[in-house]
Amino acid sequence: MKHAAPRRLAARVIPLDRAFEALPVFRLSDSADDAAITYSPERGGRWRVLPSPGDRLPGTFDQDVYIEICRRFVESASPADGCISFTLHAFLRSIGRRADGRTYEQLRSALNRLLRTSLESTGTYWIAGTNAPFEGRFSILTSVAIDRRRVADRDQLALFPAFASPEPGDATITLSPIIRSNMNAGFTSSLSVPHYQALSSPVARRLYRLLEVARSDEHGTWTMSLEALAEQLPLLQRYPSHLQRVLQPAHEMLLASGIVRDIQTSRTDDGWEVTYSLAARSASGTFPS
Repeated sequence: MKHAAPRRLAARVIPLDRAFEALPVFRLSDSADDAAITYSPERGGRWRVLPSPGDRLPGTFDQDVYIEICRRFVESASPADGCISFTLHAFLRSIGRRADGRTYEQLRSALNRLLRTSLESTGTYWIAGTNAPFEGRFSILTSVAIDRRRVADRDQLALFPAFASPEPGDATITLSPIIRSNMNAGFTSSLSVPHYQALSSPVARRLYRLLEVARSDEHGTWTMSLEALAEQLPLLQRYPSHLQRVLQPAHEMLLASGIVRDIQTSRTDDGWEVTYSLAARSASGTFPS
């Protein structure tokens, strides 16, 4: 008897909250750094990412978890209450991770980190339909509930070939109403899930998200000073030579994927800057190879 094939990605291109995408949230490593991220964009204001006491800031794994949450929210027809449910096993498979004891714990920790990490906006985070930026704190998730399967239930799963790998928990989470409001209002940038997952570098994935914000603002090219780009990603390096060394592998991936046509780094009177020439994207969300 043939068993059903594993569930495939349905939403290949997903809308993401454009205001959120433009701000630094995730460290581009999974270090134990618990220092707050502070970002002051050129237009003014301040943005801070504050870890929960005793926890670290969201990192590369959390970035991928956030993208998958948004994909599942859209795929679930954007429920009004923001709640989506899934098994930890299916979620890990969707983001290309092996489902085992270590990754189950990683996912549980990531979900709780997205709940407990405070995002503080002072004139930086914009909500569609308002004439002023949001002032205050919010979090990516407003609730997380993970029910571990009872031992008796898990023992029964082995009787069915389709459930050969016991799934240790069912999760129900609630996406922030602030993030949902921008997504529902169409204040979004679009992300191709296959292209995102094909980029193996966390820096390349974050750059791709920023480039899609520029595309949503109808920019065919996007120029930033290296210093400003480092703060917006964010990167810890500050010397231009160090930044270029960190960015080079990500740039090579973006060029190879067809997401950008060209990348030029140049010296100006004020320092170093980088210019990205965005590739045209088809209606299906694909880029020229």
